[in-house]
Amino acid sequence: MLNINNKIAKGGYVYSKNIRLAKSKIDKQKCYDVREACSIIKEISFAKFNETVDIAIKLGINPNHSNQVVRGIAAMPSGTGKTVKVAVICQEEKLDEFKTTGADIVGSLDIIEAIKSGNIDYDVYITTPAMMVAVSQVARILGPKGLMPNPKLGTVTNDVAAVVKKVKSGQVEFKVDKAGNIHAGIGKISFSIDEIEANINALVSAIIKSKPSEAKGTYLKGIYLSTTMGPSVRLEISNFTESGNERR
Repeated sequence: MLNINNKIAKGGYVYSKNIRLAKSKIDKQKCYDVREACSIIKEISFAKFNETVDIAIKLGINPNHSNQVVRGIAAMPSGTGKTVKVAVICQEEKLDEFKTTGADIVGSLDIIEAIKSGNIDYDVYITTPAMMVAVSQVARILGPKGLMPNPKLGTVTNDVAAVVKKVKSGQVEFKVDKAGNIHAGIGKISFSIDEIEANINALVSAIIKSKPSEAKGTYLKGIYLSTTMGPSVRLEISNFTESGNERR
């Protein structure tokens, strides 16, 4: 926690000396190369914990149109630095088979009943197509939390072992918000520059591939990199493939 004595009031807001110093090292008029941006956020990090590296991407889409919703999953080649707890909901006859997948818990209707009781202790829920009718009973509970198994995200599958492995190895789910932005944590500040850069490229590439055909004009409008406590650094969009920014 920042020492209150180190804080300075300005314009109705409270800024810490550390944040002001960090901001002074960033040229707000400049768009930075990815590697340089990664180097900067590591240099100006001042928190006494392993901050999450966050990315914010402004898209040139209309999120009010259902055919322009951008959503998907990106595998992080460097991992995310987080331990992900996975629950598998399957048929009774599949319990023994799926207990070898590496999931934190494997169950059937018992997990569904636990969810109904308010016990939602896992980061990802995976189920099989055969169990979707039963799992739909808790859609109103899991849905608002972004935890409902979804075929489009790969969490409704018969290949449970492969999906558990992928989730455990590190992946990021992304979805555009009502303002046309995507926010995601893509690693930790303790990662090397190479590791952070690889994760940024993987996420942006996945978002580019998810561009709706109905979206017109510039797709990638702004990309910003930051840490949990730090200021943001704007990235040079031309660093990324031009195919994501083509005009139609």
